[in-house]
Amino acid sequence: MTTPEILEFRTSDGLRLEAEAYGAGPTILLAHGGGQTRYSRRHVAQAQAEKGWRTVAIDLRGHGASDWDPNKDYSLERYGRDIAEVAAALGGDIYHVGASLGGNSALAAVGRFAPDLFRALVLVDVVPHVDAAGVAEVLGFMGDHLDEGFADLEEASRAVSAYRKQAPRPQGQSSGLARYLKPRADGRLVWHWDPAFVIGDRPGRLSPQAALQLEQDLKNITCPILLLRGLDSNLVTDAAEISFRQAVPQAQVWHVGAAGHMVVGDNNTQFAADLDRFLNAVRDPSGTAPEIIREDI
Repeated sequence: MTTPEILEFRTSDGLRLEAEAYGAGPTILLAHGGGQTRYSRRHVAQAQAEKGWRTVAIDLRGHGASDWDPNKDYSLERYGRDIAEVAAALGGDIYHVGASLGGNSALAAVGRFAPDLFRALVLVDVVPHVDAAGVAEVLGFMGDHLDEGFADLEEASRAVSAYRKQAPRPQGQSSGLARYLKPRADGRLVWHWDPAFVIGDRPGRLSPQAALQLEQDLKNITCPILLLRGLDSNLVTDAAEISFRQAVPQAQVWHVGAAGHMVVGDNNTQFAADLDRFLNAVRDPSGTAPEIIREDI
């Protein structure tokens, strides 16, 4: 496994953000979803680096190795400013790939705060108007274990499998979860993100006003956009996709089969192929790259 270069960024409100980088070439910035860390994008980052990209997978504020905000500002507005500031520190010309929170954050960055710093935007199962019941299900899972945590990795693995409606993993195959958990003083394992992310500014992130602002930011974006939607997603429904298409008719919308909201984990093979196809087509101005138009059922 390639050893990553560890990068540090300082936000305008004083927080330290940590990322890991691979390879050389045009920069892909990979931003994870809420409750995840940069490790969920490690395989994608390494694979794209081998294809001639510089990939940067970041821990968003309050997640992973990045600082927790003492002021508990986990609003989309603040996340958007973080993405814009990181893009500036990386020198611009950014191809941003954002899942869920990492995609919503980018809408403000690309559409409002720093549009000139981005070459393309890939949204992984994220649109401005998501299904409210789906959001409640996700946040319900994130909030279920805030206080008690887990006795061990196997218990955490069973909880994740139940949430994703999958059969439990065989005993001993849950070691990958260790990167998303940390031991508490009493020995129990808790998630590696700030509980204030769920119980803090959550209403502001989910308000109708926030969705309207996200939609306006989306409409302001002029660089190429791709939405990769998991066909089994409980957040991006048919109605949500229609609304997205109406807001940005120039965007590409591709479906990822056998995938829910966790597209990368559910069908990484198709995700990686689609990502590679789209980014290379945008990257190659000569017209020799593959067509980025793809018909979906």
